[in-house]
Amino acid sequence: MKKPLRLRDPQPAETPTDVRILDIAADHIRRHGIERTTILSIAAEAGMSHANIYRYYPSKTALIEEISAQWLKPLEAALHVIGDAPDPAFDKLERLVFALHRAYRDKIETDPAIFALFSAASAQGAAIARRHYGRRDSEMRRILDEGASGPGFDPIDPKRALALILDAAYRFIDPIAMKLDLEVQRAVLEQRMGRVTKTVFRALSTGRI
Repeated sequence: MKKPLRLRDPQPAETPTDVRILDIAADHIRRHGIERTTILSIAAEAGMSHANIYRYYPSKTALIEEISAQWLKPLEAALHVIGDAPDPAFDKLERLVFALHRAYRDKIETDPAIFALFSAASAQGAAIARRHYGRRDSEMRRILDEGASGPGFDPIDPKRALALILDAAYRFIDPIAMKLDLEVQRAVLEQRMGRVTKTVFRALSTGRI
């Protein structure tokens, strides 16, 4: 009688080298801070030369920006989904602002060292921050254009409308400002944000901005 064939357990997929480097770098930043994290220390833990690190990331700055991009990309995709939704424009704008606020707040609370990279990039006007804000603003403009062409908004200047939203929501969606509110309970901040957004949307509905 033949013995039944035994299927081999599938081998775990090997983590791509570029992702492994990012994981190690992020862990070093969490444990040692950005200043004490070096390409040499990352290379040593990865078991490769520092020259090999530069094959994937041409500089420490590029490596740090990619660490920030890893958690910003899913957020940006979620904003795009909100923009694509069939909901009324007012509802989509409110959901988008709340999605930004909650994603930032979650990151501050659960992964402060990595959030600090993005906060510093914002303060410095670094490329990763400019790209992120460009995508955020693009989604907001898309919703504003949709609202202006349908019921709900009076004819408005899209640039002024976007500026009004960003100015009014600054406390709730700017990473540097949000760090100052860490002691404020989330529920309290969200109540305040809800009142602010409703006030802004009333102004948009009249076109008096």
